[in-house]
Amino acid sequence: MLSVDVAIVGAGIAGQTLALGLAQADFSVAVIDAAKLESVPEDAFSPRVSAISKASERIFRNLGAWEHIQRMQAYSAMHVWEDQSFGEIHFSASENQIDNLGHIIENTVITQALFEAGKLLPNLTVLEEQKIQSLNQGDGQQLIQLESGEMVMCKLLVGADGGNSFVRKQAKFAVTSWDYDHIAIVANVKTQEAHQLVARQAFTPHGPLAFLPLSDPNTCSIVWSQDTDVAEDLLALNEEAFCQSLQVALDNHLGKCELITPRFHYPLKMQYAQQWVSDGIVLVGDAAHTIHPLAGQGANLGLLDVASLVQELTRLKAENKPFHTLKSLRAYERWRKAEAMKVIATMEGFKRMFSGTFAPLKLARGLGLAGANSIQPIKHFFIQQATGSAGKLPDLAK
Repeated sequence: MLSVDVAIVGAGIAGQTLALGLAQADFSVAVIDAAKLESVPEDAFSPRVSAISKASERIFRNLGAWEHIQRMQAYSAMHVWEDQSFGEIHFSASENQIDNLGHIIENTVITQALFEAGKLLPNLTVLEEQKIQSLNQGDGQQLIQLESGEMVMCKLLVGADGGNSFVRKQAKFAVTSWDYDHIAIVANVKTQEAHQLVARQAFTPHGPLAFLPLSDPNTCSIVWSQDTDVAEDLLALNEEAFCQSLQVALDNHLGKCELITPRFHYPLKMQYAQQWVSDGIVLVGDAAHTIHPLAGQGANLGLLDVASLVQELTRLKAENKPFHTLKSLRAYERWRKAEAMKVIATMEGFKRMFSGTFAPLKLARGLGLAGANSIQPIKHFFIQQATGSAGKLPDLAK
């Protein structure tokens, strides 16, 4: 039997970052995942990427993971506009006296870097390709029975296992959710024109389209969120017709497009757990909240959860207080729930504001974007949101 202070279910970005942070704070940690950890292909980009904010970069740097990231692309500007409208807004790093607005990094590159940073730590164990058979609680301990027959005992069990969290379900934490009736289509494309380190987002009549620059100057990762029926029609198109639709949706800003990966898709919904903690159990990342990929803030929100939890657990340990009780975990829940709800409300407001084709509403949106583009305090607010500088930041993110 493996006995540890903290067992983390989920070896994604949030789970591995938490494991690294806690192991460096002298907690014994086990990470459990049903899948095999993905390696980074040398000759191709993965289509699943994250827009990593400056705050998230600082978390990775402070944990020693940043130096292990094999490839990334900093972006120095953002261009946001509405299709068939005069409204647009430009953000640049230079006008805010910073070197970049963030980095676009493949998710597999991030998880591989985290694994490399933690693999030499003797108090960190990664159990991959291990499915959980059952969870049992008693005497201040969580007992995890794996299908392989192995058992893991821990004081604190962390659900970092995504929107369909097994841990959250086992803990019987209620969830509030609603379906966006949207499907996100993700892929990588070659473009005729260079991206010039600009992240682009177009609000089309049926949902937003993002072109995120990768380290090749003519390669972008796309996230195209569309009404379900429209997305299904797009997925049914052959590659040439799909790329033509893509060029039109982006107002031909980057010229002709060519798919270089298959198209992947997934349904979108908003959900948040009404309860994040109980005795011996805590949630982080998508297990606690999932948001629309409108501004690419999902991974950053989860990383701030992780950094906040590391800070709280480290404080409790230093004060010789139990770190796994409901009372001890409440401070983390209050802190991160409040911050997450601000982001959820902001993203929901954007989603609703840019939905629909009603002419007066389109006019109002155009005026709003045009006005925001000329008012520096408003632009500064958006830059703070994009770079992760808003709200109460944990120490690892400073």
